[in-house]
Amino acid sequence: MKISTLPIPRNLSEMLLKQGYSELYPTQEEAVKGNVLVGENMLLTTPTASGKTLIAILTAGKTILEKGGKIVYLSPLRALAKEKYEEFKIFKTLEKLNGDNIRVVLSSGDYDSSNKYLRNGDIIILTNEKFDSLLRHGIPWIDEVKLFIADEVHLVGDTYRGPTLETILTKILSLAPEAQILALSATIRNAKELAKWLGARLVDTQWRPVKLIEGVYLYGEIFYSDDTTKKIDSTNRGIPIDIAADTVKYGGQSLIFTETRRRSVSLALKSAEVVPKYLTKDDIKKASNMARKILFTGEETELSRKLSRAVEHGAAFHHAGLNPKHRQLIEEGFRSGVVKILTSTSTLAAGVNLPARRVVLSSLFRYNSDLGGQTHISVLDYKQMCGRAGRPKFDTVGETVLPSLTEEEADDIYARYVKGEPEPIYSQLARKGALRTHILAAISTLPGMTDSEMDMLFFKTLFANQNSSDTVKRKMNAAIDFLITENLIEMRGKRFLATEFGKRISMLYIDPVTGIEFRQAIRYAERSSSQITGILHLIVTVPDFTPRFFMRKVDLENANLFLEDHKSEFIIPIPEGSDFESYDEFLQQFRALMALSHWIDEASEEMILKQFGIEPGDLHRAVENADWLLYSLAEVCKIIGRTNFLIEIDLLRRRIKYGVKSELLSLTTLEGIGRVRARSLFNAGLRNLAKLRATSYNQIASVEKIGPAVARKVKSQISG
Repeated sequence: MKISTLPIPRNLSEMLLKQGYSELYPTQEEAVKGNVLVGENMLLTTPTASGKTLIAILTAGKTILEKGGKIVYLSPLRALAKEKYEEFKIFKTLEKLNGDNIRVVLSSGDYDSSNKYLRNGDIIILTNEKFDSLLRHGIPWIDEVKLFIADEVHLVGDTYRGPTLETILTKILSLAPEAQILALSATIRNAKELAKWLGARLVDTQWRPVKLIEGVYLYGEIFYSDDTTKKIDSTNRGIPIDIAADTVKYGGQSLIFTETRRRSVSLALKSAEVVPKYLTKDDIKKASNMARKILFTGEETELSRKLSRAVEHGAAFHHAGLNPKHRQLIEEGFRSGVVKILTSTSTLAAGVNLPARRVVLSSLFRYNSDLGGQTHISVLDYKQMCGRAGRPKFDTVGETVLPSLTEEEADDIYARYVKGEPEPIYSQLARKGALRTHILAAISTLPGMTDSEMDMLFFKTLFANQNSSDTVKRKMNAAIDFLITENLIEMRGKRFLATEFGKRISMLYIDPVTGIEFRQAIRYAERSSSQITGILHLIVTVPDFTPRFFMRKVDLENANLFLEDHKSEFIIPIPEGSDFESYDEFLQQFRALMALSHWIDEASEEMILKQFGIEPGDLHRAVENADWLLYSLAEVCKIIGRTNFLIEIDLLRRRIKYGVKSELLSLTTLEGIGRVRARSLFNAGLRNLAKLRATSYNQIASVEKIGPAVARKVKSQISG
C-alpha cells in the first residue's frame, strides 16, 4: 500500500514523501485496514522498528488537518518524549484548516504548573507523569483533544510507572470518551485483554523490517534459531566481548546488556582493548574528538575519565549513573557509528532507540529488590532487548545472543527465552500506595464525587478488569480510610472533598505520605538558629526522594560524627542511643544527607562520588529531586502556617541547585557560571555582580577557569 493512495490530506502525503516514506510496511497496512485513520481506537503491538511511529504520524496528521483539535502524545520517559518531539517537528511545515501552521510543543517536568503555553499547541508531547499532573491542575483544553497516542503501553505492568499510565488511560476513557486512543507497544502476551480494557481494535503482528534470529552461545559457537551456526574467535576478554567483537570485525555494531553498572564499565574497558584493530583512521579521529568532548563536559571525575578512555578506542558504557550530558553524547556516538561496542544496563531496552546489528546479554540474572536477591530476567524484558537487534536500512538481519556455559544451561536458555512467550501484563495499581495517590488525585480534580461515582471511575481500571469487585472495593476503602484519617479528604454528606492540604499535596505531585511527613515534622519543629541540615535530612527520608543511598558499614563512623556535629539542627527527633533499631533506621539515609551536605559546601564532585560511592547521574538526580521536594516543603509550610521556615528553605533550595555556599549565590545567577567558576571569581575578589560590572573584560578573562569566551558572556549579561 503506497502513501500516495492513502485517504489522507494531500499536504500530509507530500510531506511524508519528502521525508522518504513511499510505501507502508505490512504492520502499517494492517493498522490502516483496521480503521485507525477513521477514528477507531487501536492497540498496535509489534516489534521495535516495525513502523509504529509512522502510524502515529499518519493518524495525528489526518486528525488535525481534517477535524482540527489537539493531539496528545504520551511517553513513559523524558528521553523518549524528546525523541518523539524531534520526529514530530516535521508537522511544523503544514497548515491547518485556518491557515496557521501546526504547532508542536513538549513538556516533561515542573509538576506544579498547568504550563499555559501548551494550550497553543496542536501536537502536545508529554511524559505520562506530566499529563497526570496537568489533569490535576484542571487543564481547560482537555476537551479539545481528538487523539491520544500512548507509547510503550506495556509499561502499564511496570511497578514504578504502571499505576500512573493505567490511571491516565482510565481517565481518558472516562473524561474524553469521544477521543480516539492509539496505544503502541511491543509484544504483549495478553494483548486481547488490554485491547478489551481500552475498547480498542487489536493489531498484533510479529513482522519486523529486519529479520531477527536468536542464538545461544556454547563452547565457542553460536547456535541460532534458524538452525545455522557460527564459530566465534576468542579475544581473551570474556565471552560477551568475544560475541560482540565478532560483529565489529564484519563492520557492524554490538550492544551488550549487563546486569550491573559496574559490569557495564568493566566490559566497556575490556572491549576498548579489542575494538581499535577494526577502526579506520577516520574512526580513530572521530573517537578521539568525542573522548575529549566527554572530558570537557561537566566536572571531570574518575567515571568520566574511564568513559573517555573507552570512547577513544571505539567502545562506551551507558547507565543511569552517568552524567545526563555524557549519556546523550554516547547515544549520538553510537547512532553515528563512532562507538562500535556499547555496554549498557537494561535501561536502554525501554529507552531511546539505539539499534545494533547484534545484541548480547552478559547475564540473564538481575537484582530483584522485592525478593532481595538475584532472579532470572523476565521473558518480556528479554524480548524488549531483542527489539534493539537489527538496524533498519543498514542490516538485513539482527541477532540476539545469549551466552551459556554448559549444554544443560544452553537447552534451558533456549527453551525459556528463545522459544518462550512474554509474561502477561498485570495491573500494579494496588501496589506500594499507588491507589491512595490516585484516589486523592481523582477527588482533588473532581470535587464532590460520590461513592458510586468513585466506583464508576476506578472500576474502569485494568486493576478492576483483572480482579474481583470485592477485592477492588476492599483496596479502595482502605485507601480512602487512610486519606480521611490523615485529613487529606473528608466526607460531606455523601460526597468526597479534598481538604486544602490534600488538594495541595495532589497538585504538588508528591506521595500523600511525603506530605504527611512534611506536615508532621514542620508542625512540631522547634525554631533554632539554623536548621539547614535538619531540613535536608527531612527531604532525604520521605518516600519521594530518589535515588536511595542506603548506609554501608564504611559510612557508619562518618554518619555518627556528622550527627554529633549537627545535632542541634535536626527536625526529626533523634532516637535515644539505647533504642538501637530506631537509631539504625534514623541513620539509613545519612549517606544521601552527607553527600548533599558536601555538595552545598562545594566539595568537588569527584570527592563526593568517591567518598560516598555514588555516580554522577545519581548525584544529578538527587540534586534535582531535592530541589523539587524543597519547593513542595515550602508549599506545605504555607498551608500549615509555618512561614518562618520559608527563608531558610529558599536559601537551601538555591544552594542545592548550584552546589554552593551562600556567598556564591549572586554569581551563579549568571549564565555560564557554575559552582567552579563562581568560586574562582570569588577567590579573585570579584565577589558580586557590582564588582564584576566595575571590572574590565581583560581582568575577568584572566581569572582561572574563566577565559575570553566566558568573560565576554559575563560582561554581556551585566552591562547596563
